[in-house]
Amino acid sequence: MTVNNSLSIEFFPPKTPEGADKLRAVRQALYTLKPQFCSVTFGAGGSTQAGTISTLSEILSEGMMAASHFSCVGATRDSVRHQLAEFKAMGVKRLVALRGDLPSGYGAGGEFQYASDLVAFIRAETGDDFGIEVAAYPEIHPQAKSAEADLQAFATKVKAGADSAITQYFYNSDAYFRFVEDADKLGVHIPIVPGIMPITSSSQLLRFSDACGAEIPRWIRLRLQGYGDDMASIKAFGLEVVTDLCDQLRCAGAPGLHFYSMNQSASTLAICENLGLLTSAI
Repeated sequence: MTVNNSLSIEFFPPKTPEGADKLRAVRQALYTLKPQFCSVTFGAGGSTQAGTISTLSEILSEGMMAASHFSCVGATRDSVRHQLAEFKAMGVKRLVALRGDLPSGYGAGGEFQYASDLVAFIRAETGDDFGIEVAAYPEIHPQAKSAEADLQAFATKVKAGADSAITQYFYNSDAYFRFVEDADKLGVHIPIVPGIMPITSSSQLLRFSDACGAEIPRWIRLRLQGYGDDMASIKAFGLEVVTDLCDQLRCAGAPGLHFYSMNQSASTLAICENLGLLTSAI
């Protein structure tokens, strides 16, 4: 089997001028990997949308393919139509279509209930102007009623017009392989790209995972707890674990890797160097 070397990288909009400067340096370091595209997260209710647009513009001006996250919580058809026109005018050709999380104190509102509604609307309005990514949850969306309901919701997004999917991060490759197999049985045959979260901080990882429903295998959790505040050991262990995970995924035919960079470059570069992807990109 030919191993797919395709990579993509996610950033979030910086909140300060210093953060923006740092992210520019991080992007330049990660561009050495020759990512297929770089995605930028998008806050619901207008919270970070200006930052998203600014970051997307910079990525495009740097000669890279840029993909915008696009959440539909609280959105109207008119607001989405306006946003699609802005993206098209900018030269954005790829969208990551999401329902999005409700900000605290924010009413549901809006004219889109599910991400599948947003995907269908984008397709109806713009045809094939955008490549559309959707989210996938190998370990089940935390708000799903059941594994079956979650899989059906994923299939509905795909049938609405998605081109490919990016998963929530995970550390159990079997969960990913089972999800892909189950999706295939439902007639879903688009690329499902595993999302990869480097491990650099024990407390941060546990906090994120509790919030988004990603499972931390017991053996990983116990090893991280055992290192206490020894950051060097945590990073070395995390590098080993995530490199092995990526190796398993690639060798079994995953259609690429999508790195959640957290606006950092060192861990992603180290993982890719271990995989032999840094030298092949140069």
